[in-house]
Amino acid sequence: MSDAPTPTAESAEAAVPAPRLLLVDDEPGLRTAVQAYLEDEGFDVTTAVDGEEGFAKAQQMLPDVVISDVMMPRLDGYGLLQKLRADERLGGTPVIFLTAKGMTADRTQGYLAGVDDYISKPFDPEELVARVHNVAPRQHRLLPEAARFADTDMGQMAKQITEIRSLLAQAEALPSTEPVVHSFTPREASVLQLVAEGLMNKEIARQLETSIRNVEKYVSRLFNKTGTSSRTELVRYALEHRLVT
Repeated sequence: MSDAPTPTAESAEAAVPAPRLLLVDDEPGLRTAVQAYLEDEGFDVTTAVDGEEGFAKAQQMLPDVVISDVMMPRLDGYGLLQKLRADERLGGTPVIFLTAKGMTADRTQGYLAGVDDYISKPFDPEELVARVHNVAPRQHRLLPEAARFADTDMGQMAKQITEIRSLLAQAEALPSTEPVVHSFTPREASVLQLVAEGLMNKEIARQLETSIRNVEKYVSRLFNKTGTSSRTELVRYALEHRLVT
């Protein structure tokens, strides 16, 4: 009979990593106080003094939630939000604006810009914690959902992957046409190369450090730009027009 302790709810809870928060605010006193309170509540908190530093740290740590002031030097909250939403690894990160602006028009501007929540100074720390708890689980829910979504296309794509690998094996025998110029973005070109190597969306996402849904978006754009409707057609087109190596 094993002497190993039976896992308890407390131990299982302790095994879950603390949500990683990025707090961006140019007021040292507020930044220190909010960080201390959030850490007492069990969060792992990293701070930044403005949007520029905040974005740099976000790229390094990939936070679960970003809490940002709006009015800051160098790069304000809206500028930071724009950069986060444009970044493939950070685009879905929940963002809470923490600001002295409380007018309806300012809130509307924030929501239109893509902010997830908005809390005005002065604020109740318990309310901030509640709002963080409300948005933090999103990232953890998205991961299994993305994995399930990725698994659904495996059966559908198996035949195309086999056909693509067959095309690669006989690439030199395919009819060659003059190269064509397409307005592929660098990321689209990278996805095309990996599709042509017979990789599935999940594998491409892993190599490019992006989401599976982003890979699907790029593949769809490639279909539109090349006039193809399947991965097999896309790879044949790319090989014949010398778009991949």
